[in-house]
Amino acid sequence: MNKIIVSESITKTFRENGRNVLDGVSVEINQGEFVSIMGPSGSGKSTLLFALSGMDSVNSGKVSFDGMDLSSLSDNELADIRRKYMGFVFQQPTLLRNLNILDNIILPSLRNSDKNARQVAEKARLLMKKMGIGELENRTITQASGGQLQRVGICRALMNDPKIIFGDEPTGALNSTSANEIMKLLAEIHRAGTTIMLVTHDVKVAARTERVLFIFDGKIAGQYSAEAYAPARGDLKAREEVLGTWLTEMEF
Repeated sequence: MNKIIVSESITKTFRENGRNVLDGVSVEINQGEFVSIMGPSGSGKSTLLFALSGMDSVNSGKVSFDGMDLSSLSDNELADIRRKYMGFVFQQPTLLRNLNILDNIILPSLRNSDKNARQVAEKARLLMKKMGIGELENRTITQASGGQLQRVGICRALMNDPKIIFGDEPTGALNSTSANEIMKLLAEIHRAGTTIMLVTHDVKVAARTERVLFIFDGKIAGQYSAEAYAPARGDLKAREEVLGTWLTEMEF
């Protein structure tokens, strides 16, 4: 199976205290995989995601994306790769208050698309309809709920047909109903072939992924495979229970 991301013994040091927030982390993500990262607060979860996506540099080691060494690229080249091949969904979507929801979705894509603005807008409308927010295009971000705005963020992340979507606590600010809806949408996106990597503290979120990386003090301390450990791969409740037991054993 093709590897879309490979990190080799990467370290990331905080200058303030000289502590390695990432300490020799080696990770491989397969194309089409659905992976989550868990660990205690301050363990390096988000830092690892930022390093693997090229959003943050590392002090040593190597990160490759689709065969490209990210450390060899300039800031502009990294930005181009993120725009063209990666999508990002954060806990709080970064949206502009002076734009309506449709314009918030299409704005980042206008620079990269070979289509005109009308074609880009049409694609955004199709995504919004698929995500269940087709009626919101002329609303401002203050006229939508948190769950709806997270769907806006997913639409924006999908505009350039990314090879991978990175999510940093994408359900962290949502109630349980909205969180469940967002995870169902992400599962649909994964089934369509997109690689997804999430940072989460929520067992119910992680149980929907195929593999869980547990990070502790900047090191990968263990991995959980839903297929290998759950009593029934399609039984979400069983996966949550088995994952919860595994995390307890990991002292998380």
